[in-house]
Amino acid sequence: MNKTLFGIKACDTMKKARTWLDEHGVSYAFHDYKACGIDRGNLEKWCNEHGWEVVLNRAGTTFRKLDEAQKSDLNQDKAIELMLAQPSMIKRPVLDLGNKTLVGFKPDRYTAELA
Repeated sequence: MNKTLFGIKACDTMKKARTWLDEHGVSYAFHDYKACGIDRGNLEKWCNEHGWEVVLNRAGTTFRKLDEAQKSDLNQDKAIELMLAQPSMIKRPVLDLGNKTLVGFKPDRYTAELA
């Protein structure tokens, strides 16, 4: 099964996830959505699976810098548009296992899913 790790190369949480995967011998492709962008299909899939509230990183500086009009009355469609325009607002990492995805990095969850 092909695995793809989506995120941003310089992110500290991404570095932890990549280190964990490497140390556990898990092969994966890396997709840097800051450098390569992200497509609507993946965002819709992740939001449908986890809820846009999980996928949209509202704690990050990119989201906090938005004006109030952009942050108000959020729904899935609006959240996806924001993430398409500025992929830094996508919570990271997103690990696509083929049949499901994991959002965020928790070593115990990676162990449970990949061991």
